[in-house]
Amino acid sequence: MKINVKRSLIIYALIVVVAIGFFFFSSIGEQPPEEIAFSKLIEMSRENAIQEIVVDGETLTVTDRNGNVYETFKEAGTSIYDIPNLNLDGVTVDIKPGGINWGGIFINFLPLLLFGGLLIFLFSQARGANSQAMSFGRSKARLFSAVKPSITFSNVAGADEAKEDMQEIVEFLSNREKFQTLGAKVPKGVLLVGPPGTGKTLLAKAIAGEARVPFFSISGSEFVEMFVGVGASRVRDLFEQAKRNAPSLIFIDEIDAVGRQRGAGVGGGHDEREQTLNQILVEMDGFDTSTNVIIIAATNRPDILDNALLRPGRFDRRIILDMPDINGRKEIFKIHASGKPLAGDVDIEAVAKQTIGFSGADLANLVNEAAILAARRDKKEIGMSELEESIDRVLAGPEKKSRRISPKEKEIIAYHEAGHALVARMLPNSDPVHKVSVVARGMSLGHTRQLPVEDRYIETASQYRDRLATLMGGRVAEEIMFNELSTGASNDIKVATNLANKMVTRYGMSAKLGPRTFGERQDMVFLGREITEQRDYGDRIADVIDDEVNAIIGEAYETAKRIITENCSRWVHVSNLLLARESLESDELEKAFNEPLD
Repeated sequence: MKINVKRSLIIYALIVVVAIGFFFFSSIGEQPPEEIAFSKLIEMSRENAIQEIVVDGETLTVTDRNGNVYETFKEAGTSIYDIPNLNLDGVTVDIKPGGINWGGIFINFLPLLLFGGLLIFLFSQARGANSQAMSFGRSKARLFSAVKPSITFSNVAGADEAKEDMQEIVEFLSNREKFQTLGAKVPKGVLLVGPPGTGKTLLAKAIAGEARVPFFSISGSEFVEMFVGVGASRVRDLFEQAKRNAPSLIFIDEIDAVGRQRGAGVGGGHDEREQTLNQILVEMDGFDTSTNVIIIAATNRPDILDNALLRPGRFDRRIILDMPDINGRKEIFKIHASGKPLAGDVDIEAVAKQTIGFSGADLANLVNEAAILAARRDKKEIGMSELEESIDRVLAGPEKKSRRISPKEKEIIAYHEAGHALVARMLPNSDPVHKVSVVARGMSLGHTRQLPVEDRYIETASQYRDRLATLMGGRVAEEIMFNELSTGASNDIKVATNLANKMVTRYGMSAKLGPRTFGERQDMVFLGREITEQRDYGDRIADVIDDEVNAIIGEAYETAKRIITENCSRWVHVSNLLLARESLESDELEKAFNEPLD
């Protein structure tokens, strides 16, 4: 706003300066001609003192031979050549054609024109500001045309159950009479719930593309402004637009921005966010059976939404979009790889197995990173090596080639990572090691990547204990080889502590404390962080929790120490291979663990 005001002031100043300068310079040197009697003109002609006469109607502009200019007037209707006693020998006579002198009129009216232009400019600016103020309460939703849908269900993979649930929404929008004849009512609101990147927005667009209806898309944060009532006004305008274009879809992304539980705002009932939420609730209740408008909202925090939003009659249907399984990842990979040249060595099954836990957005980023790598390597096709490198980039970050690591530190890193790999290899419930590397990536100086054999939805206590022992393997390896502690295991210790604490307080995996949970997290948020946890246990139980966490981590530490001590020569062999090659794949690791040692 400040920039616009400054720009307008500069424009006004330029207009005034130009106008003043024009009149100033045009008036410099201009002297009105001296007016003389007509008899004086005749006398000058007899003396042969006239050089030129300009006839403009009845006005005669006379220039003598000295350059002096005079002005006089003749009788109307009389030609200058018929004037008696007027000697025109050697005189240049210029007779201007009759009519309106538009040039003179323009010069005379130029100040008025400039002033009028300035007024018009000022009024247009005021009108624009007024229209902007009037449109402040209008919805900022983007309308996507239904004539040529760019996204349909064929563009959505890895969410077959969700697509089946949404198919009836498409059928209702396409053939409403089929449902109304049986007295059926389609839900007014559908809530898409899932982690970021699982395709909630994509699925909503696909529904509109399949039904070929107008699709209004808006984010929850676009409703809220600093002025109370603006958000509610935008909600009303959005629903009015949707009703005028019915049948239609309204998609509200990140609805938790306005749909949080009421009563938590500092402004009470006058809080802008609560006003907006109240208007959404009213509009959803205002739908009648003849209004073909369906609301789809997306969030990854359904636990903080107001209960009034989730009651029957509003968002009464909840569709969960989970991380895709291996079949879903294969289909998503095919969609994102469509149109891209893939080399013959690309194994989609292997890519899907290596990307456990990847969302659809992660897979899209993976394919894009692989295409960029292939282009940088001047290749015409995307090969398996680029895809595997992209997986490492997505998981651990780009390779830090410029980071200079001393030989001593590199040796510590190699023994550290080999310790992780050895412990994971020897434990029965640990995930197989897919790759070990001492190449710095992102914030890490090295990494050991494990991949489960299959998608897993339930974790057991034995799997957690083996994972803790694997995490402790790096720390134990440093102690045994160098008899020194370093900061290299700081992240391993942090992850292990959090996991052990959850085993005791969340999962009921403590023999002393039994099957119960401890502590209740509160959704009090300050600057985006949870800052409090309500304790539902006493100090004595807190001491027991600490003892159990220490015991679990201590047991994992001893397990890792026993494995590395018993297999010391194998561990040193793998460490030396890492120092020589920097990275070892799963088949190379298996060979290193099985080959005979001298």
